[in-house]
Amino acid sequence: MIMFDALKIKNDCVNWIREFFEINGKDCNAVIGISGGKDSSVAAALCVEALGKERVIGVLMPKGEQADINCSLKLVNHLGIKYYTVNIGETVEALKSALPKEFEITSQTLTNIPPRVRMTTLYAISQSNNGRVVNTCNLSEDWVGYSTRYGDSVGDFSPLSNLTVQEVKEIGYVLGLPRDLVDKVPIDGLCDKTDEDNLGFTYAVLDKYIRTGVCDDPETKDLIDKKHKANLFKLQLMPSFKPEI
Repeated sequence: MIMFDALKIKNDCVNWIREFFEINGKDCNAVIGISGGKDSSVAAALCVEALGKERVIGVLMPKGEQADINCSLKLVNHLGIKYYTVNIGETVEALKSALPKEFEITSQTLTNIPPRVRMTTLYAISQSNNGRVVNTCNLSEDWVGYSTRYGDSVGDFSPLSNLTVQEVKEIGYVLGLPRDLVDKVPIDGLCDKTDEDNLGFTYAVLDKYIRTGVCDDPETKDLIDKKHKANLFKLQLMPSFKPEI
């Protein structure tokens, strides 16, 4: 694997966040959804170092009962940031109930409703708190489309979208975050499976392939390539017709 200088990249990212706010909201706050996993933990900690804890607002968004809510609470308490808790359970159920009964609602539809409700919640809080929404996706997830379009895939700025899972974890160690949050097994919180169970391969294999082009198992390589190609549209601007006038 290519050598990764986590301290340098952490410092560069902190400076990048400061520059973003200097141009796009000098006195604005960073508003971030807190799941208690490595991505939201690292992104929140980077924002705290860049802006100060007074300008970072965490939003906890359980859907009914959340088994690992203590991880989210541990993170906001560790960073000392202000936070709000918005339980999205009733909103999700209300939306599901309001959908037309003339067709069968797919499992993918049901899976993607909560992250889209969460993003609506984040923007509602952000717009009422002079905020800019932090996107917490990483390069590994984006590479294979492991995100919900117009859900967790969006935001106003993205500190981690060009960093792999392993690189994010290394930055988390440098930031001095609790190891159990950085090393927490990634679970999407939507279908009770780990990310790697859903993907069909490990992040270690994916990260190596992204950075070196090497994947020892041909079937896994084909699966990664297929997911990458099928989901490229998520990372591109919406196509628009350009008339010749």
